[in-house]
Amino acid sequence: MAAFDVMFFVFAIPAVVFAGVSKGGFGSGAAFASASILALVLDPGTALALMLPLLMLIDLATLKPYWGRWNLRASLLLIGGGLPGVALGAWIYSAVNDDAMRVLIGAVSVGFVLWQMRGRLGFAAGSAARLSDRAGLFAGLAVGFTSFVSHAGGPPAAVYLLSLKLRKTEYQASTVLIFWAVNIAKAVPYAWLGLFTWDTLLLDLVLAPFALLGAWLGVRLHHSITERWFFALTYVLLTVTGAKLIWDGLT
Repeated sequence: MAAFDVMFFVFAIPAVVFAGVSKGGFGSGAAFASASILALVLDPGTALALMLPLLMLIDLATLKPYWGRWNLRASLLLIGGGLPGVALGAWIYSAVNDDAMRVLIGAVSVGFVLWQMRGRLGFAAGSAARLSDRAGLFAGLAVGFTSFVSHAGGPPAAVYLLSLKLRKTEYQASTVLIFWAVNIAKAVPYAWLGLFTWDTLLLDLVLAPFALLGAWLGVRLHHSITERWFFALTYVLLTVTGAKLIWDGLT
């Protein structure tokens, strides 16, 4: 298979490790960038199909370290909105204007960070109002849809979870639970749409150790960084991923 050349692994190994670190320790906000990196050497559909089993493996590896430490109510709200979001993404996968959605979600993500930073000298938990349960369901819908079409569900999940002012481990554990459920839900329509192939599954086996390495590094870094710096990094990641979504949508 052509994808097994040296150039593929030059891009794929750092992308997969990065996804593991982001999902394992920093709220999944930037994990979607791995699919964008892979799209430089693979067609977008193949890149999405290749990453999903690896993301599911990372989810499974990080469930135990964060088990029971999530905010269950917030997680269930986002999952509840996320499941119909996945269905919506599957239904209109071949016809939807993904770029308009990327620009919208990116603008909301960057705007939220600016809102949280108002009147402050640095990154820290802001004073924005807690978003409602209805907003959580709507954010979940965006999570499911954007996750299905680009693995980019991290920013809308972060917008809602950060408004609740959760402690860093509660926040991280919630993202682990949310994307564990959403990624499982995505696997069925991905298979139905024919996105998985024997080639992508074989590449997943080759890249699996790097996904687990990234997840382990993410968990270790999560526990070695203070709460203030954790949220500082989360806001940076949210800004970067939001800006990347806007850029992808416009270009």
